[in-house]
Amino acid sequence: MRRLPPIDEAIASTALALMTLIPLVEIALRPLHGKGIANAPLIVQHLGLALAMFGAILAERGGHLTSLGNSFASARNPLLRAVANHFAKGAAAVLCGALAAASWQFVASEIDAGRELAYGVPVWAIQTTLPLGFVALGIRLGSRCARAVVARVLLGLALTAAGFAFALHFDGAQLPLGPFAVALLLALLAGAPIFAVLGGLALALFWSEGQPLASVPLSHYQITVNPSLPALPLFTLAGLVFARSGAAVRLGALFTASFGGGAIGSSIAAALLCSFFTAFTGGSGVTILALGGLLLPLLKDAGLPEKRGISLVTSASALGVLLAPSVPLIMYAIIARVPINTMFLAGVLPALVMVAFLLTVGGYLRRDGIAAGERPKADFAAARKAAWAARWEIVAPVVAIGSLASGLATPTESAALTAAYAILTQAVAHRELDWPLLRRCLADCAQVIGGVMLILGMALGLTNYLVDAGIPDAAVEWVQQALPSKLAFLVALNLFLFVAGALMEIYAAIVVLVPLLLPVALSYGIDPVHFGVIFLAVMEMGFLCPPAGMNIFFASAMFAKPIREVAASVLPALAAIFLGALAISASPWLATWLPTAFG
Repeated sequence: MRRLPPIDEAIASTALALMTLIPLVEIALRPLHGKGIANAPLIVQHLGLALAMFGAILAERGGHLTSLGNSFASARNPLLRAVANHFAKGAAAVLCGALAAASWQFVASEIDAGRELAYGVPVWAIQTTLPLGFVALGIRLGSRCARAVVARVLLGLALTAAGFAFALHFDGAQLPLGPFAVALLLALLAGAPIFAVLGGLALALFWSEGQPLASVPLSHYQITVNPSLPALPLFTLAGLVFARSGAAVRLGALFTASFGGGAIGSSIAAALLCSFFTAFTGGSGVTILALGGLLLPLLKDAGLPEKRGISLVTSASALGVLLAPSVPLIMYAIIARVPINTMFLAGVLPALVMVAFLLTVGGYLRRDGIAAGERPKADFAAARKAAWAARWEIVAPVVAIGSLASGLATPTESAALTAAYAILTQAVAHRELDWPLLRRCLADCAQVIGGVMLILGMALGLTNYLVDAGIPDAAVEWVQQALPSKLAFLVALNLFLFVAGALMEIYAAIVVLVPLLLPVALSYGIDPVHFGVIFLAVMEMGFLCPPAGMNIFFASAMFAKPIREVAASVLPALAAIFLGALAISASPWLATWLPTAFG
């Protein structure tokens, strides 16, 4: 008898599958009947809420909730390590309980409103996934503090209930911020999940003002059901399907044949291929895992030293952020209220500039240290044959961008088309995608999106407080006094974002920093599209800088090399990417020319 998937995986995967199918049905029905499924966009958006919460539970079960990284939890002293781990998990469980209480207050207000989603289903019925999800997360995190089964269950329930009761009792009360700030800092350093610390800080700030706590889950709900947000999991699903099938091998053969098997040709092919793959998978870590084992042997065979090959794969995998349909690119468009297709066009030329800077300034085209020997040159006949073998993968960006730019589909429908295209081509054309592999892709996508959406929701709650407190207006005034010229501001912006990228997860940085920095940039006359490209270009460096630089950790695991060795190998790449970002900052036409020409 086939074993059924866990309930969190089943719900998250089903929600993701329906998010793919409903827009496709909508596209098919419109020409035939003039209308499709009633309130289809709203249904898909609320399925995204279910995906986010149950995907987060799935991510916790798999140990994929993002934390600070190096912390007390990785200390050498076993006692300190154990204490830090228990404090981090226990504090996170209490915070989840508090977030569940705030979420229940929000749902209760929606029950009174009596809004209907579609076909008689009330909106609050889907919104209950918020408190239920936080309760489940709290119990799971709290249970990590004990070993015996009964003790795990009781401790998880007790810690979550304590947070729930505390938040419910003091909702609307005015409490001092200091003790919360100290406790949250300790929890962060101990290794607590970032979403819990961000959510706890948002709650603490609202408590300090005596405001209702329901504002925090309201922010999480608002960003989760944003009309453009379903594009994120759907594009991510498409990328994971390509990454888990043989697409990487076919594209690798195409790029190698096109650029030759020599050191220079292989380096260019590797940089372009990694950038392309990261744009589709939504995560540079996924690119390293999918392509690392393929590209490093090719680069070594081409004569590149192993250290330089590892450095190239690790750093080039960070460069796809500016290429469509990159998840951070879509995320910026949503937060900054810029059309998604505009950002898709805006990122093309800057992405090529960043690749060029990486290869030239980063020193990957140097001939010193390259082993001598005959290397195959570019072969047009072999490239044509490889292009035919990879024809379905080559057409994927056309499906993604063409359906959106042509007006045939909305961002969500374009993403659904791309996901369905990836599934059908890999399952039917190549016969490399069976049900077990598709199920794993759905579950992995749910984990990624669940973890990201929790961070985004909590970060938005924090951002909304800062906006209400007038922080952006104060920032504009202060920065204009400190940096009177536009050039000085751009240099300072690049330096600040470099530090922020090293310390913050990219999605949290987008939600927290863009609403604060964009008004400042606008006050200097910087186009929001240009600002977005600068922001994302500099944030690419964050993938290569601990503690938030996950590429270092993925590459260390993939290539079985010490973290320190991998980090040292990408230092030239960091300098190259920073100089590339400065060049983009000084040349706004790189970001605005294509959107203007084809807008």
